[in-house]
Amino acid sequence: MSTGTAILAEGLRKRYATHTALHGIDLEVPTGTVLGVLGPNGAGKTTTVRILATLLAPDGGRAVVAGHDVAREPREVRRRIGLSGQYAAVDQMLTGRENLVLLGRLLRLGRRGAEARAQELLDRFGLLDAADRPAGTYSGGMRRRLDLAACVVGDPEVLFLDEPTTGLDPTSRNVLWNVVRELVGGGVTVLLTTQYLEEADELADRVAVVDAGRVVAEGSPDELKRKVGTDRLEVTVARPDQLAQAAAALAVLGGRVPTVDEDAVRVTVPLEHGLDDVALAASELRRRGVTAADFQVRRPSLDDVFFALTGTAAKADSPTQEGADER
Repeated sequence: MSTGTAILAEGLRKRYATHTALHGIDLEVPTGTVLGVLGPNGAGKTTTVRILATLLAPDGGRAVVAGHDVAREPREVRRRIGLSGQYAAVDQMLTGRENLVLLGRLLRLGRRGAEARAQELLDRFGLLDAADRPAGTYSGGMRRRLDLAACVVGDPEVLFLDEPTTGLDPTSRNVLWNVVRELVGGGVTVLLTTQYLEEADELADRVAVVDAGRVVAEGSPDELKRKVGTDRLEVTVARPDQLAQAAAALAVLGGRVPTVDEDAVRVTVPLEHGLDDVALAASELRRRGVTAADFQVRRPSLDDVFFALTGTAAKADSPTQEGADER
């Protein structure tokens, strides 16, 4: 493994009694970067994380995390990683401070060292005002931040975040994103599984799309978007009776046939020649007297990538066979 590689997986396979969860997963994550792992429910994301975090033994293949083989040196791997699962794993009877001090003591930081580390993390994660309240009184976003703070008490080199913002409101999600960016800025390597396409777009340096236990595509968000297709022009007309005229106007671009959405009163066409097509479309719409309520150029999104590769739209999590088998 290259010294600049924090996570390496080669041909990881895992079979349960009723199905095969992983068919040979290959991943490589450079040190100090974020890999976003996308996939529908049951795709194998959580199984992969559990193997890399030494919680589950693979049936085949190998994995190296922070320079140590997960099968032969699990203790060394655990000393160097942090893991946040899909649900915040904090003791709700303890205060936020007590949760962090307890973990610090378990990690042999000593009483003073654990208290100092807890104070530092409570401040860093914006939890000082609630530090001495029971964690059970925290909002969902606060519990998530406390859970993430608990993951980094031991100053890990590699952090596994398994759908960390599921169920959070947009404000709490943005707060957590900023915390992750800060950790990566400090040199931490992050493997992030998510079904929120915006999350991967915001945080990931590279994205791996997993479906049915296989990596079906990998690249930067922009690279994956380019694979899906070109930019498209979307024109929403002010009057439904002008839809046909708008479609005729966009047809002169000479590429693919425009798509008409009668419910949205919108016509969409791929842009084969960039801004030249935009200028021609605007001129032709004006010439035909079509009034546009909205006129936008849209790039392919990770939503488009996700759908094109997996045949499903991104959605919120629900219990899956994968999770049930692993429990």
